[in-house]
Amino acid sequence: MTPAPRTLELFYDVLSPYSWLGFEVLCRYKKLWNINLQLRPSLIAAIMKDSGNQPPALLPRKAQYLQNDIRLLGQQIQVPIQFPKDFFSVILEKGSLSAMRFLTAVNLEHPKMLEKVSRELWMRVWSRDEDISEPKSILAAAEKAGMSTEQAQGLLEKISTPKVKNELRDTTNAACKYGAFGLPVTVAHLDGQTHMLFGSDRMELLAHLLATTRPLRCQPMKRLWCWNHSAAPKSWVNHPPTAVL
Repeated sequence: MTPAPRTLELFYDVLSPYSWLGFEVLCRYKKLWNINLQLRPSLIAAIMKDSGNQPPALLPRKAQYLQNDIRLLGQQIQVPIQFPKDFFSVILEKGSLSAMRFLTAVNLEHPKMLEKVSRELWMRVWSRDEDISEPKSILAAAEKAGMSTEQAQGLLEKISTPKVKNELRDTTNAACKYGAFGLPVTVAHLDGQTHMLFGSDRMELLAHLLATTRPLRCQPMKRLWCWNHSAAPKSWVNHPPTAVL
């Protein structure tokens, strides 16, 4: 008998490039590792404010490091990620409030579309250097993900409703209660214990935790990046990663 899948929550914001990297890895692994991946759209600005944290890009040395780090990680994981030209305008001025409210509405009414719409919003801001704050931009991402114009427009009209606002606030507060000080945050619920892991570079530790409670089909620390083509858009899958950890 196949064991029941373990539950992982991924708290993320499309304004966070590291969230995209963690998102893609977990989406590729969810079947292989037999996990129930729950995507939890959250607001990174509110989490940072609540924790007293600040964007690392505000510190010149960290900003310089981040650009190279994200570029190299994108190559390793094969995600077409690059910094927006006007980075500070995108991050500090425009933000992601409308986009994350829209994803919250998607999760409430069309949860099966959440993965695809989230990916398209990341593709816009972190791959093609396109806007995600204007209504027409959000609609374009939703339609590219496969939603009808009517569906997308209907959801867009609900992003200012109390139901959507409260849901995004509650999800963000849940991340804070787990101890989040930034995003992404992966919360693993394993055998009655809860583990909060920060960042996209904790997949080896996550594999260890999962393997501790149940054997994995992919041995942790040996072939973490065993590739699953089915979870990635074919338009940017060229060659499987060869890195062996």
